[in-house]
Amino acid sequence: MKKKENPEKQSAQNNSRRSFLRNAGLAAAGFYIVPRHVLGRGFIAPSDKLQIAGIGAGGKGESDLWSFYNSGKADIAFLCDVDDRQSKKSRERYPKAKYYKDYREMLDKEHKYIDAVSVSTPDHMHAIQGLAAMQLKKHVYIQKPLSHNISEARELTEAAHKYQVVTQMGNQGASGDGVRKLIDWYNAGLIGDVHTIYCYTDRPVWPQGVGWPTTKGTVPEGLDWNLWQGVAPAKDYVDGLLPFNWRGWWDYGTGALGDMACHIMAPAFAVLGLGYPVSAECSVATRYLQPWTRAYYPESCPTASHIILTFKGKDGKPDVKLHWMDGGIQPARPEELGPNEMMGDGGNGAIFEGTKGKMICGTYGALPNLLPTSKSKEYDNVPQTIKRVPKGDNGHYAAWVEAAIAGYGSAQAKELSSNFDIAGPLTESVLMGNLAIRSFDIQKKAASGRVSYPGRNIKLLWDGPNMKITNFDEANQFVRKEYRTF
Repeated sequence: MKKKENPEKQSAQNNSRRSFLRNAGLAAAGFYIVPRHVLGRGFIAPSDKLQIAGIGAGGKGESDLWSFYNSGKADIAFLCDVDDRQSKKSRERYPKAKYYKDYREMLDKEHKYIDAVSVSTPDHMHAIQGLAAMQLKKHVYIQKPLSHNISEARELTEAAHKYQVVTQMGNQGASGDGVRKLIDWYNAGLIGDVHTIYCYTDRPVWPQGVGWPTTKGTVPEGLDWNLWQGVAPAKDYVDGLLPFNWRGWWDYGTGALGDMACHIMAPAFAVLGLGYPVSAECSVATRYLQPWTRAYYPESCPTASHIILTFKGKDGKPDVKLHWMDGGIQPARPEELGPNEMMGDGGNGAIFEGTKGKMICGTYGALPNLLPTSKSKEYDNVPQTIKRVPKGDNGHYAAWVEAAIAGYGSAQAKELSSNFDIAGPLTESVLMGNLAIRSFDIQKKAASGRVSYPGRNIKLLWDGPNMKITNFDEANQFVRKEYRTF
C-alpha cells in the first residue's frame, strides 16, 4: 500500500514558484535561494538589445535605467519598485515595461524574458536582490556600495563566477579618464612608492548620530512598507526616513562611508591594486546631550569619523595607510598646493603621498593633479598604461550593457572598470571601516553599573581571506547579519 503523503509536505510540493519565492525564509548566515527549477538563461530579443529589469525605478534607479536605455543597446523591459510615488517617472517613460512591486514575483514570472537586472535600492537589499538575479543567471549591475556587510560582498564576488554572469558596480567614476591618468602617472614612477593616502568627504548631508523617532507615522499611499523593509528588522513606519534619510541608519544604510567611499577610495584601489586591509582603527565624533552626558545611538551612523586602514605592501613596497575622513573633516593641505588652489573638488577628494612626490584628485578620480600642479601639464603625455573607456564615466553604463551582450568571459566583460572582482574587495574594505565604527560603540556593563567600551582605542586586526577580526571577537558580529523573513 502506498504510504500516505504528509499533508504539509504535499502542500509544500504543490506551491507555485511564485509562492516559494515569496515565502522562502532567510537563513541566519545565508541568502535566500531561488529553487533550481526556475533557473534559466535570459531571452534574447529579436532586436538583439539587452532586456533589462530594474529593481528600484525611482531616484538613482531612475537615472541608472535612463543611462542603460541611452546606450542604444538596451530595452527597459520590466520595472519593480515598492513605492509607486518614486517609480512614477520611470513607469511613464517606459510604458511597455511591466510593473511589479515585489522583485521575487517579477523574477519568478518573467525570468525567461530578462537578460540582465539593475539593482538600485537601499543598501540593505542590494546583495539579496542581486544574488537572486545572479542565481537565475542574469547579468547584474548593482549600485554602490555593492552590499550591506562584508560577507555579502564576498558572496557576490564568488557568485559572479559560479553563475557566470557579467557584473558591474555603480561607481561610474571608475570608468573615468581621471582615474586612468592617475594610474599612468603612478606607473611612470612620478611619485615613487605610495605609503599614505587620504580620502575625505563632506558627507553626510542627512541626519546621523540621532535617535530613532518615537512617533509612529502613517504609511503613504502607494508604498509597501513591509517590502521596503525587506530583510531588515520589522519596525513601525516613521516620517522622514524615505526617500533619502535611511542612509544614516545601520539597519538600512552604510553611512557616509557607504555612500561616498566607493567613489573616493576607488582610485586608490585602481592605482595600487589594494587587496584586503590587515587592520582598522577609528575615532568618531561624539555628541553631548548636556554637559558631561554623551549621546549613545548605536543604531545610527556617527556625524563624523576618521578611519585608518592598513594594507600590506606588495613586491617589497611599503605598507599603505589609507585614511578616511567624513563629516567635513579634511587632512592638512599638502605644502606643494598653492594657497588659493582648490584641494580635490572642495568637499571631497583624495591625496596620494609617495616616496618621490604627491598627486591629488576629487570625487570619482576627477580633477587629477600632480603636485605642484604645474607638473600636471608637464607630464600630461606620459605613456597610457590602461585602456580608456569610451565616453569615460558616462560610458560606465554602456560598457556593462555591451559586455553583457558579449557574455561572461568576453574581453568586454574582463575590461569592465568595476566588475565584482574589483568592486568586491573595494566594498569589503569600505565596510571594514563601518565594522570599526560599530565596534567603537559596543557597550559593556559591569555588575557595578560601570559602562565600558572595549572596542575603542584599539587596532582591529583583520584576517581578510577568512573574514575575521582576530583580536576582538565581539567585532565579528558585524561581518554578516541575520535576515528577516518578509
